[in-house]
Amino acid sequence: MDTKTFSFEEAMKRLEEIVRLLENGQVSLDESIKLYEEGVALVNSANTLLTSAKQKLMTVSGEVVNNE
Repeated sequence: MDTKTFSFEEAMKRLEEIVRLLENGQVSLDESIKLYEEGVALVNSANTLLTSAKQKLMTVSGEVVNNE
């Protein structure tokens, strides 16, 4: 699954689904690892989207962008 094509909202929805699957305990160890890896990629993608949105808002409002 290509996490780069997800919107922020889609990434969050998929992350919630992954958490439910992992908490349920009904997936194999191998599938759990794959889901965990997908979740990490989604978190990274969502963080990138949030950082980009923050920079856009700061640019529009005339504030200096602080990369925190």
